[in-house]
Amino acid sequence: MPLSSLCSRFSFLAISLFLSLTPTLQIPLLAPISKDPSSQLYTISLFLKTPLQHTTLHLDLGSSLTWLLCDSTYTSSSSHQIPCNTSLCDSFPSNACSNDTCALFPENPLTRTTLLDTARIDSLALPSYDASSQSPLVLISDFIFSCGVAHLVQGLATNVAGLAALGRSNYSLPAQISTALSSPHSFSLCLPASSNTGAAIFASTTISYFFSSKIDLTYTPLILNPVADTVVTHNSQPSDEYFINVTSIKINGKALPINGSILTVDQTGFGGTKISTAEPYTVLESSIYKLFVQFFVNESSAFNLTVTEAVEPFGVCYPAGDLTETRVGPAVPTVDLVMHSEEVFWRMFGGNSMVRIEKEGVDVWCLGFVDGGNRRRTAVVIGGHQLEDSVVEFDVDSNRFGFTSSLLLQGANCANVSLTNLTNPIN
Repeated sequence: MPLSSLCSRFSFLAISLFLSLTPTLQIPLLAPISKDPSSQLYTISLFLKTPLQHTTLHLDLGSSLTWLLCDSTYTSSSSHQIPCNTSLCDSFPSNACSNDTCALFPENPLTRTTLLDTARIDSLALPSYDASSQSPLVLISDFIFSCGVAHLVQGLATNVAGLAALGRSNYSLPAQISTALSSPHSFSLCLPASSNTGAAIFASTTISYFFSSKIDLTYTPLILNPVADTVVTHNSQPSDEYFINVTSIKINGKALPINGSILTVDQTGFGGTKISTAEPYTVLESSIYKLFVQFFVNESSAFNLTVTEAVEPFGVCYPAGDLTETRVGPAVPTVDLVMHSEEVFWRMFGGNSMVRIEKEGVDVWCLGFVDGGNRRRTAVVIGGHQLEDSVVEFDVDSNRFGFTSSLLLQGANCANVSLTNLTNPIN
């Protein structure tokens, strides 16, 4: 069954099937991910409220707190506010109250706007996959989120009802699922390209279950940035974003002579490499970007490629007719992000390094990396396009990040997420 048809199937299941929660429940939960063509950002589909309603939220990998628009149209018999002076309210970093009600700071990570608004609890449900059951929805009755207002959705993916936070916070979506199910605090993403549908997989470290072919992940440690970069920070708390230790970048096997110090996160929170769905394309600090472009253009000469007029926001483009199509995208030099060891690297082929631009008589392939300027807080921000049609795993319990190269190498993509070895496969 295609992921695009999951919502209608889940609507039926919401009426007819639920899985009772037990402290030992450790089965994976699945949520469809779509790419918004307007913003080039991503949305995730969940069930919220009572009765359950299909809800689309903007997906943000580094945010700490999920928030929903709580205007007059928000109706749910299970929703309730959190009183002040309770242990739950006291546990929030904000520790704020308004009109004797616990309050939080929902944030838009793109516009960097925030406000103080009501903290709420309501029901959340996601489909589970268990070999002994008929894929029921798992109900989490005490999901914590913040209310938000209409102007907070500015710049996010279109037609969303709020934001789903996937960061390292104790109150992010994956953390709350993990706590409710007593399951591993680990989740995986398979971001879709174009109009395909991908998936988020929660409460599981067995990503290979979801593909018809064997999926092997390579792992590198997650790095903790000691300083958060949110609009509102609390008591010098560390960042909830996901940083990894990229030690060098290679183009066609040739290492860029990068100043290594900017690839390391310092005590002020500057430098290093993070993974972000807030950026559609990877953003490089200027000195890195200039070297990257220089090496890429030089190596492209072996492919008989000649640079043409660039299309913003990109700095290097090639006529589409000059590039040879392969199963992993256009034939161009490979890009390797080398991790903690020379033997551990994340290889990107043309499907992830290049972006096709077709408009008003223009047909080019552009290098999908952009110049972030010389005042970037983070030296390398790996954006959504570079993650597409690959599997990435964020294993917070084990403090490690797993990744694959492009699934296109196996003739697959993120729309092929399947459950062929369980009772209810998605084909």
